[in-house]
Amino acid sequence: MLSGKRILLIIGGGIAAYKALETIRRLRERGAAVTPVLTRAAREFVTPLSVGALAGEKVYTDLFDLTDEAEMGHIQLSRVADLVLVVPATADLMAKMAQGLAGDLASTLLLATDTPVMIVPAMNVRMWEHAATRRNLATLTGDGVRVVGPASGDMACGEFGPGRMVEPGEIVAAVESALSGGPLTGRRVLVTSGPTHEPIDPVRYIANRSSGAQGTAIAAALRDLGAEVVFVTGPAEVARPAGVEVVEVETAREMRAAALAALPADAAVFAAAVADWRVVSESGSKIKKVAGALPVLEFTENPDILAEISALTEGRPGLVVGFAAETDDVVAHATAKRARKGCDWIVANDVSPATGIMGGTENAVVLITGDGAEHWPRAAKSDVAARLAARIADTLAGL
Repeated sequence: MLSGKRILLIIGGGIAAYKALETIRRLRERGAAVTPVLTRAAREFVTPLSVGALAGEKVYTDLFDLTDEAEMGHIQLSRVADLVLVVPATADLMAKMAQGLAGDLASTLLLATDTPVMIVPAMNVRMWEHAATRRNLATLTGDGVRVVGPASGDMACGEFGPGRMVEPGEIVAAVESALSGGPLTGRRVLVTSGPTHEPIDPVRYIANRSSGAQGTAIAAALRDLGAEVVFVTGPAEVARPAGVEVVEVETAREMRAAALAALPADAAVFAAAVADWRVVSESGSKIKKVAGALPVLEFTENPDILAEISALTEGRPGLVVGFAAETDDVVAHATAKRARKGCDWIVANDVSPATGIMGGTENAVVLITGDGAEHWPRAAKSDVAARLAARIADTLAGL
């Protein structure tokens, strides 16, 4: 129940705005107080009169309203709520949020708030899949914004696919979960992410193409379910997620030390692409190029962090999840890796150049467990992360 909770509801301008009316009704049924804010575009779809009647409160619409500013300034309005809920979050609103724009009341409130923010996206499938929207989504989730949906289905524009707003019941359930702490409240989860850099000399190193995007999305999704997340990351390209403990490392040995230091943990997700080898003797100065002479590098294996933590007899996390980036025979290689490493699950994907997954915004994974292989459809990395986080929460609840 939401008794005593106050929701600042920002209604965006899209055909799905009509679902905001039912959302208000259901939130109030559960005891929440709802303060509505309508964008100019939202008023083309729902009226302040209908919204105010359902909310039982004043509807705010304009940034430069002298009466509203005298009664409650927009800065204060953004901070008295327990949650800021955006229904629907249009592509335009998401872009403004990601870029920190504040040209109207809704975007100003979103920039000025210091309370949790939840968005419920709804837009045309092509807009949802556009690279700009994917970048904005990654920025928002990294900033700690919770995302609910979208679903796939028929749209008012006549197209079919992801971008359809979830139903009011799902929105209210997500609000209740967010304000009650989430199913992972009290749980500690270790997540490793990004590549490692193994130095050859002061200017050269061994690495791989990992961007760290999937690991970052997983950390954010676990955080959104209430977990205390320790995020150990190599030199990744993407921004670090807000609201988690971030430990920056460079080498595999540093990542191993940080991972062991993060224990005990209820679960551990090893999404990092750790370099398998390092040079035996790192040069303290730049190796100079000599015509006709090639340098000889001697390699040694890096520590196997996943196998080591999976094999712990004391302090082993209740659930250990590894990742397998493969270019062929994905299921066979990932299944063999799970057995070899001793972990509980392996999340495998095909990172062949043709897939565009390595460094991209989407992923298509196979979850390997003791029950076999479960193929997940290709989706945004944030969606894959949300699904994995929910699966982890369900599993930990049964342990």
